[in-house]
Amino acid sequence: MTDPSSKVSIVRQSELLSVCRATLYYKPKPVDAGEAQIRRLIDQIYTRRPFLGSRGVKKELRRMGVWCNRKRVQRLMRAMDLESIAPKPNTSAPRKDHKVYPYLLRGLSIDGPNQVWATDITYVPMERGHLYLVAVMDWWSRKVLSWRLSNSLDSRVCVDALEEALALFGPPQVFNTDQGAQFTSEALLGVLKAKGVKISMDGRGRALDNVFVERLWRTVKYEHLYPNPRENGHQVEAGLRAYFHYYNAERPHTSLGDLTPDEFYGVAQIKRAA
Repeated sequence: MTDPSSKVSIVRQSELLSVCRATLYYKPKPVDAGEAQIRRLIDQIYTRRPFLGSRGVKKELRRMGVWCNRKRVQRLMRAMDLESIAPKPNTSAPRKDHKVYPYLLRGLSIDGPNQVWATDITYVPMERGHLYLVAVMDWWSRKVLSWRLSNSLDSRVCVDALEEALALFGPPQVFNTDQGAQFTSEALLGVLKAKGVKISMDGRGRALDNVFVERLWRTVKYEHLYPNPRENGHQVEAGLRAYFHYYNAERPHTSLGDLTPDEFYGVAQIKRAA
């Protein structure tokens, strides 16, 4: 980071950091309360109906009595990193700047913990402003292995969450992500390659390829984030820490035979060791 009080000039500091000098003078404007409210509504609409594009979201907002044009909806959805899951033209075309890996989970029999992990990132609304939440989940048990909050869509926070999960639980056989820039970065892929983990990526516009993490976001938002709006990041982090403890250790899942993710993960580990 730059230091304005340093004897080294800002010009030289920007050269050493390989960043554009103009960005060092930029001061982000806080999101006003009206726009923050529209973002919260867009997030709720998208969480309920991720197949809606900007036109559909605009119509839903108008049904709620909020009038804003499509261009504004498009701008806000881009800022929130939200994209309709509906098929798009040439969705199978790989990105030129990152290698895209095949989706390995179709037809795969998942029969134990640490066989498949998945990750994703989602928008977290606050009273003023927003954050982004990334989580790493074990597909077999639905256990949230690690999570991180960030005020930007930076790959470093995804790497931090992955490294914590690896340190706590060891490497999985397969790690599944979407094709977002945060997950196709060499920083994250390099960690997986070093551990010998197979890399799997969702098809473009196929949110259901990562269905269990998508369900997690819906659960977290409707059970915790929407009923408990927070004013700042410290409150969001404290609330999520308590909620994820409840989700892993106390909340029974019907699909897990009414066991919690911690219980299901632990039982499976014991059976494997026997």
